[in-house]
Amino acid sequence: MNNSLTSTARLLGAGLRALLVLTLVTGVLYPLVVTGIAQGLFNGKANGSEIKADGRVVGSSLIGQAYNLPLKEGQEAPAPDLKWFQGRPQNGLGTNSVNTQYKLILSGATNRSGDDEELMQWVKDAKAAVVKDNSTGTYKVKPSQVPADAVTSSGSGLDPNISPQYADIQVHRVAEKNGLSTAEVQKLVDDHTEGRTLGFMGEPRVNVLELNIALKELVAKS
Repeated sequence: MNNSLTSTARLLGAGLRALLVLTLVTGVLYPLVVTGIAQGLFNGKANGSEIKADGRVVGSSLIGQAYNLPLKEGQEAPAPDLKWFQGRPQNGLGTNSVNTQYKLILSGATNRSGDDEELMQWVKDAKAAVVKDNSTGTYKVKPSQVPADAVTSSGSGLDPNISPQYADIQVHRVAEKNGLSTAEVQKLVDDHTEGRTLGFMGEPRVNVLELNIALKELVAKS
């Protein structure tokens, strides 16, 4: 009986030591090592790919933001602030009730099929709005110029980028609203257009937040 109790105690002791060692290695040492490597080699990405302006964090390069006017009484949705470059639509997504600092939307797609009548109407309405909003007295946007990303939300609904084509058709409107020349604004778009990753992955893109920060700086200098 004593031998049996002693063996049981030894097994329990060994199991406890193994638990403590594994807890220390996998729960403390490994996370510290991984965090240290991430902070040392990929500091920006490890901290959320933050974008700063005027000495403070204004967003992330990975998450899109809305550029809207304040919601007026009786409005169901705020109107876009047309002095800024606009990102992709955010249809079918709810609001984030947890972090409301920037009124971020929840990540997710509409989960509607391509022949869904409401989705098709959203696309038609979005195209009409893009044509109307971006046409000026000296520049008219044609429906054929409107790219797909201007009228459809991304799979996450949080896409921070737009295509160079969508940025280009906004140039005249942004220039007019801010009292700038189209050449100045077009140069901003060109300077903030990123090519395919490693030359072959993905598509050329423009980060809307970074572009609008550069626009704000340009307006301040004018």
